[in-house]
This record gives sequence, C-alpha cells and structure tokens, in this order.
Amino acid sequence: MKTPPAEPSSLALGEAREAALEYAAELVLRAWREFDQARDEEPVPSAALLAALTESLPEDAADVRVQLDLAAAALDTSIAQSRPRFLAYVGSSGLEIGALADLLAHSYDPNLAIDAGSATRIESQTIEWLAEFVGYPADCGFFTSGGTISNITALAAARERALPGSRMNGVRVPLAVYCSEEVHYSVVRGAELLGIGRNAVRAVPLDGHRRMDPQALDHLIAADIATGVIPMAVVATSGTTLTGAIDPLDALADVCEKYDVWLHVDGAYGLPAAGAPTSAPLFAGLARAHSVSVDAHKWLFVPKACSAIMVRDRQLLAAAFAHNEAYIPHVDNELNAVDVTLEYSRPLRALKLWLAFRVHGARAFRAALERNLAQAQLLYELASQHPRFEVQPLPPQLSITPIRHVVPDCSDVDAHNDALCRALIADGRVYISPAIIDGSSWLRPCFTNFRTTDHDVRVALETADEVGLTLCSSQHNATH
Repeated sequence: MKTPPAEPSSLALGEAREAALEYAAELVLRAWREFDQARDEEPVPSAALLAALTESLPEDAADVRVQLDLAAAALDTSIAQSRPRFLAYVGSSGLEIGALADLLAHSYDPNLAIDAGSATRIESQTIEWLAEFVGYPADCGFFTSGGTISNITALAAARERALPGSRMNGVRVPLAVYCSEEVHYSVVRGAELLGIGRNAVRAVPLDGHRRMDPQALDHLIAADIATGVIPMAVVATSGTTLTGAIDPLDALADVCEKYDVWLHVDGAYGLPAAGAPTSAPLFAGLARAHSVSVDAHKWLFVPKACSAIMVRDRQLLAAAFAHNEAYIPHVDNELNAVDVTLEYSRPLRALKLWLAFRVHGARAFRAALERNLAQAQLLYELASQHPRFEVQPLPPQLSITPIRHVVPDCSDVDAHNDALCRALIADGRVYISPAIIDGSSWLRPCFTNFRTTDHDVRVALETADEVGLTLCSSQHNATH
C-alpha cells in the first residue's frame, strides 16, 4: 500500500500568530517613536541585510520573528518620508491611525468592485466628508491607487462626453486637452493611454504667478475649434508639483462654460489646502469643476495609497465605464463600483482617511495644514533675508518654497546647487529634492508632514548653507 502524500504545510501562522502580532506591534511602535525626531544621518544597510536581499527564493519555512526583523531593517534603511526633515518631492507622513486602518482593512480584505456592505458605506461616507472638507459638491466619488489613475479616470469620462461612443468606436476625430505648462505628467500619460495622443495636449502659457493664463486658454480653444479639433477637457492644477501654483479656477471655469468643455481639477498635492482658512480663497471656483482629484496620502498625511476622484454627476462616470457582464450582478439596475471606476479589484483604501477623520477630527487636519503653510512662508522669509540664498520673486502659494544657494566662490550656480542637493542627501540630516525652474537649478523643499516643526525649517536652511559652503571650499581648493 502506497503511503499517502504528506499534507501541504499550512500558510496560517498557527501557534506563532499571537506572538508574531505582538512582536510586529513592538516594531511598529519603535518606528513611530523614531519618527518623532529627525536623524542626524541616514543608516546604511548592513552586510547581512544586503546578503539577504540577494538570496534566491526560499523553499522552506523560517522563524517569523527573524523575518520581521529583516523586514524592519530593510524599511529602516529605505527613504524615510515619515521623518520631519524629509522635505523632498511631495511626501507622505504616515499618519499612525492610517497605518492601523491599513492593518485592519488588509486583514478583512474586502473587495469594493461590487457592493461590499459596510465597507462600501465607509467609502461613500469618506467621499462625502472629503468633499465637505475641500468644498466640492460631489455627487459621486471613490478611492484609487493614486493621482495618475484618478486623473486618467476623469479624462476617460471627459472623452466620452466630448465624443459620445468613443469607448466603443475609438477616437476617430482630433481631440485636445488643455493644461498648464507645468502640469503633472500623469495628464500627458492619460492622453497617450486614452488614444488622444501626446501631441493633442496643449500647454497653456503661464501668468506672472506661474498659473495657467485664462486668456491664452481661450485663444487656444478658439483656434482648435476653427480647425475642426474638439476641445475635450481643461485640466487645472491646484498645486503644481514644481512650485505649488494654483490655477485660477473661476476664470478657467468661465472659459470652459463658454465652450462647453469639461473642467477637471488635478488637486493631487494641493487640494487639501482648500480646507485651510488661510489658503481656501485661492480655490475659488472649485465647485464649478466637473471633476476633481486629490491624494489623501500626500497632504492629508495618511499612508499610501489613498487617492480620490470626485465628480458632480455620477452619470458622467457611468457613461464612460458602465457595462453588463454575466459575472457582475446588477440588482434593480443599480450601478456597481466597477460601473463608475477604472479598476476592478479595489481594497478599502478609504478606511485610513475615515478613521483619521473620526479619531482626530477635521479641525486637527486644518491646523496641521496651516502649520505647513506657515513653515513654507517661514523658509521663504529666512532665505530671502539670508546673504547666500535666493528665492522666487513671489512668496509660496502653498507649501513648496524653492531656494537657491549662491556663493561668490562658486561661479556656476546651477552646478553648485545640483551638487548641493546630492551632498545634502549624502549628509543625511535633511532630505531635499532638486527642481529645474526656468532653466535654472533650485532646491525644492516641500512641507507636507504634520511632524515637521519650525525648528526643522531653520535646521534645513542652516544645513543647506553649511554643506554648501563646505562644497564650495572643496571645489575652490581643488582648482588651486
């Protein structure tokens, strides 16, 4: 008699489950405590970690605590966006309640493709709260994996409105999308993927505040119509990635209404500031947009990924995405999430923002936004008064404050600031990303972390000056 094959080993943690959860909680708590302070230097991976990260596929089980330690060590030597002096790009700051929400959501693992019961209600309620927070009259909305998917979703709906039947027949006539010269690349990518084409994206000139010029937009649309091009959408940016500029929404809405063109507001970075008293007036006209997008994992502080797309009319999304498949139930002809979204399987991304609003309250979010806005202004004032820094001609509109280190001994200012950015990252006390503005190299601090303090702002400027002077001295000595 043959011996029956052995039962496959279980994928459950079994008896190690509770101890693993307790140990993981210890690791998380240690990380949270460390995030409260800035590091004086960034740690480098150990030889053991580097060796582990080159191992081949494991075939056998291993101790869960040892592997959790390995994961924690790898994360600790990754780019730490949650720390208070990470001022690069548009960082997430890893709100603690958001991390707990992700643990819960991923443990239950609901799929929001169709009605998921209370999970679906949570997403709907969170959209209502988010819309109220920024002042947008959303009829419908949902959470996506990021601003790129949110923007592409809006553009797909705009394409179907401008050219009914295009989802079935394709794009057989020329369309055009209009946006700021400094729009995020996701808009261009959307035009490419939707068959509109990169060359159909019209870069509208900027005004003196680095915003899309409404008069120039009007002229471009009129010229396109005269040559048989259909204006599909105008994408206004509420907080450009480069400088934080906010396009004049009311004036752009006037142009869109004149030509009956879809107005989408890409607020991935800056739209939360519409909920802060100081900056709210900059978003006048937001309610007139057909659609808006916002990344809660940027300036609403929750962990990635938590982007939202909101529209004034649910049917505009249904026209672009609704379908009838045998494996998707449509009870009483109700729309499922997959009938108004680009994605099918969707996790409960809303839970982290839902819990954050419930635990902290909207007032705390407004206060954190105001602190970041004030920190950007503080850096602008400190740098403008400093003998070795230049700033942009106008104060920051939001929380990005480009600065430029200028030292007489370093004649090539662009090369110096490029080198300074690399040197700051190597130094480890502050992390700042570079930017090219009007052809010149700048440092681009961005404040989107609720942990950042005014002291961190001062340290960032002092460190940039110190490292920059050392860099100049080394270059000067090397040439003599």
